[in-house]
Amino acid sequence: MRRFVVGAMIATTSQIVIANASDESQSINSGRAKSGRAAYEQYCSSCHGAKAQGAPNWQERDANGELPAPPHNAEGHTWRHSDVDLYEMVNKGWRDPFNRTKQLTMPAFGGVLSPEQVRAVITYLKTLWTPEQTQFQLEESQGHSFPSEGQ
Repeated sequence: MRRFVVGAMIATTSQIVIANASDESQSINSGRAKSGRAAYEQYCSSCHGAKAQGAPNWQERDANGELPAPPHNAEGHTWRHSDVDLYEMVNKGWRDPFNRTKQLTMPAFGGVLSPEQVRAVITYLKTLWTPEQTQFQLEESQGHSFPSEGQ
């Protein structure tokens, strides 16, 4: 009987630890999100919209064959990318492979934003998604999280 009780205690404790670790990984650092919102408003909103709603007609190509800036809220697709992919897009810029020109679709902000500011902007964007989108993005980011502080 004693072995059963000890075994049950270990199993229960393991489940609590796993649940707490999962809750921590899903929680959003509110201080980081707040500073990310400020950086977003300063550097991103002119293209992606004040409420991250994207440029008007963001799904229609312009005269140059380029797609305008997409939304980063729940209406967009930002949540489908891992943390490391989002970090690289903000830091190094990004070119939509379907656009007709060779120019970057989104300019690089690595020379403008610090690594912590890039992480903060992405953290802010996570506050705009549905719980299901946030969970999907969390799973996409497993093993593909933000680069270390030194990068």
